[in-house]
Amino acid sequence: MEQPTVLIISDDAEFSRAIASRWQMERNVPAFTLMGSDLYPGIGGESFELAIVGAVRPKALGAVLSTLESTGKPVILVASDTLQALANETYTRVMVLRDYEGWREALVLVCSEALRRAAALERAQCAEQDNRSLKTGATLGRYALDMRHTVNNALTSILGNSELLLAEPGTFSAATRAQIETIRNMASRIHEVLQRFSSLEKELRFLEKQPEEAAARSQAAGAVF
Repeated sequence: MEQPTVLIISDDAEFSRAIASRWQMERNVPAFTLMGSDLYPGIGGESFELAIVGAVRPKALGAVLSTLESTGKPVILVASDTLQALANETYTRVMVLRDYEGWREALVLVCSEALRRAAALERAQCAEQDNRSLKTGATLGRYALDMRHTVNNALTSILGNSELLLAEPGTFSAATRAQIETIRNMASRIHEVLQRFSSLEKELRFLEKQPEEAAARSQAAGAVF
């Protein structure tokens, strides 16, 4: 994950400024997207890694939280005790931070941890995807090696018989001999191509080691949780 984006939804510009200002004091500062509650229908989960909601019109709060929860991204609501109880009962993916003195410091700590966990999860998912791709490549490579031996056996028979036919001068017409030579030459070219597969076994051994390393990276990323 590159620089993460934090979406702040609030109808109070001071609320958004306070969060952004406090976060500037940290070593790692995300990018911020500020939005009012009237713009919530355009929210897309691909545009942010974490959302903060606070000082939103009561009538719009439910719709905003429902939309955010559907994105599957972490959502933190800064709210009073009454809204905290309501949100906890209705929205399973929304974390509620009570609006009390010092809430900005607590918010930045919670959000920073959530972003670290999101980054670790993304790395683990990428490692798992690499693992699956490497396994697929290894399977295809093994199949290609197995087929190489089968095709080589067939080519050996074609080459041998074509050489025997060409070794009997006068047996065939010039046109027939030309066709047999074409068969022999094409079979030789295919044989040369298959010979280049000899390096595939080395590459395959390398690929077969990679899933173990990818799994180790995935486990290491998961340990962050």
